[in-house]
Amino acid sequence: MQFRHKFCSLCLIILACVASGRAAIQVGDKFPLLDPSTLVGGTPPATEGQITLVDFWASWCAPCKMSFPRYAQLYAKYQAQGLVIVAVSADENQSAFDAFVKKESPPFATLRDKTHKLVSQVKVPAMPTCYLLSRDGRVRFIHQGFHGTTTEEDIRREIESLLAEPSPPS
Repeated sequence: MQFRHKFCSLCLIILACVASGRAAIQVGDKFPLLDPSTLVGGTPPATEGQITLVDFWASWCAPCKMSFPRYAQLYAKYQAQGLVIVAVSADENQSAFDAFVKKESPPFATLRDKTHKLVSQVKVPAMPTCYLLSRDGRVRFIHQGFHGTTTEEDIRREIESLLAEPSPPS
């Protein structure tokens, strides 16, 4: 009996740890609004009715550096069809953010979450993590990390599937 009690207690502790480590925003959830009062570096683009990729990144993150050229290619290919990309930095340091943006010169919106309000709302699990949203603003796909061609190919297929879906009624 004592073993069963300890085992159940251990299971509850593990479950609590796993649950607390999960992102707050899950597939199917409505993504929070991009608040221009807490996102600096430009104005968040209009995303209503668009396929939107929101990427959380940081200047010190090696996979983030690898993802930006790939996102630029995806943006060039799908922007005219309704893809919006918003890269949201979790950098504490404005100058690190500025240097990264200057070096990468991304063609898509690149903003810094200066108070970490959005990062906290979403509970971003790792850098980078991207959320691919359907036209109705719901999370359809989440990618934790960026694993080169594999991640890019997955995201490309997902973008194409979302672009093929009918637009929701107004």
